[in-house]
Amino acid sequence: MQRLWSLIRNKYLLATLAFLVWMLFFDRNDFATQYSYQKQKANLETERSFYLKENAAIIKTINDIRSNPQEVQRIAREKYKMKKENEDIYVISKVAPKENP
Repeated sequence: MQRLWSLIRNKYLLATLAFLVWMLFFDRNDFATQYSYQKQKANLETERSFYLKENAAIIKTINDIRSNPQEVQRIAREKYKMKKENEDIYVISKVAPKENP
């Protein structure tokens, strides 16, 4: 009992415990804040990789358009539904089947 009492009265132990409690819970950069920052960083890195891939795909499309006139025609027909003067376009889309009650 005497040994426990002397440990509790030890000023270095009390200062260390107070410091740890302060750093873990009350400081501006506490544990919960650091965890949320790490989570946010991981999300931003995922977004960055997505946008880098998208950017590479767009650059490839731009280079294809600049070098190949058939690519311009294909994009105009598929994406913008453009057509030549004397041709008809039929758009065929898949319709989801109706559920039977």
